[in-house]
Amino acid sequence: MDEMFIYNHGGSGNHGCEALVRTVCNLLGDGVKMRLYSENPQEDYHYDLHKYAKIEAAMRRFSRFSLSFLRAYVLFKITHNYFYMDILPYRKALRTIRKNMVEISVGGDIYCYDDYPKFIMLHQLLDKKGCKSVLLGCSLDEKLFEDVSFVEDMRRYDYISARESLTYRLLKNTGLKHIGLTPDSAFTLSAEYLPLPENFQEGNTVGINISPLIMAKESERGIVLKNCEMLIVNILETTDCSIALIPHVVWKDNDDRTALNLLYDKFAHMGRVVRINDCNCMQLKGYIARCRFFIGARTHATIAAYSTFVPTLVLGYSIKSRGIATDLFGTDENYVLSVQDLKQPSDLTKSWEWLQKNEESIRNHLRKVIPSYVEEAKLLKYRVLKAINK
Repeated sequence: MDEMFIYNHGGSGNHGCEALVRTVCNLLGDGVKMRLYSENPQEDYHYDLHKYAKIEAAMRRFSRFSLSFLRAYVLFKITHNYFYMDILPYRKALRTIRKNMVEISVGGDIYCYDDYPKFIMLHQLLDKKGCKSVLLGCSLDEKLFEDVSFVEDMRRYDYISARESLTYRLLKNTGLKHIGLTPDSAFTLSAEYLPLPENFQEGNTVGINISPLIMAKESERGIVLKNCEMLIVNILETTDCSIALIPHVVWKDNDDRTALNLLYDKFAHMGRVVRINDCNCMQLKGYIARCRFFIGARTHATIAAYSTFVPTLVLGYSIKSRGIATDLFGTDENYVLSVQDLKQPSDLTKSWEWLQKNEESIRNHLRKVIPSYVEEAKLLKYRVLKAINK
């Protein structure tokens, strides 16, 4: 092995993806060349990821007169499977990959979305190159294991590192041997502290993050925003806390600021609601670290809060939020509120009130468990190298 390449990276406009690349390069890149195949290279240059790895475009133009296009088009017409067409932009980048390179997939939950067959196909193509492959920090829903092609794809990896125990048990129960359990590498991310905006009270601010993704999964249209509005009213009326609206993904079609700006516009006149501008993941972690509480939807925003001892309530929708909370606290009850369970506008406020009442015990518990959790995350390098050097 003379080089590792990171793939399944959508771009650093998702600051969770950015955090994974930074921390994986820090943990695995000592003495090893790192290459990043990115679907949005311009974003990675903007957030300085070129300081961690050589950046290359994962998706490139292809000819409609090529044999690959013709084959994919025929298969699409026969099978009605559009994923044959979806992988065409990746083929040029795949030609640059050599057998003695190790592929590192950092798409922790790529298999949890409807287009996961595309990633199975990409892994098949990479497997044909003779590379060893590693799936890092994954969370996998139970229903996936009913798909034979998915299970076969898991068997192709040389090593799979689950980031929480619920996924690890599913992998183990399937009979997979090349697996491990290691906390998400983003727990090791350093924080960078920018000057605080006006009205952000250090140590007395509630950080809030919501996303278009959870709003798309709500059981009743508009229920997420209604819950957030009632929550903000409760905080402003019953506490002296400020509120910071913190985006963690700023992709054009999946931008946290879309919903957060609606909340800001409604409550900015109160003088205690601030809006955090886009910045890199370490700087976002710096803002989150100076909150008193954090209520968030994006996984890596909540990891930033957990890892800086901030009592946190997660607005979740999948196994990843439940699994991480269970590993940290022994249960996800009261720590994760499923967005699908939001039925009344007061549901989030009730969960917030529990968080308030248990503030000190939660913070003390995080201070106790996080240091060892971070040290466990740093074992990733040893476990990956041991697996690929067998």
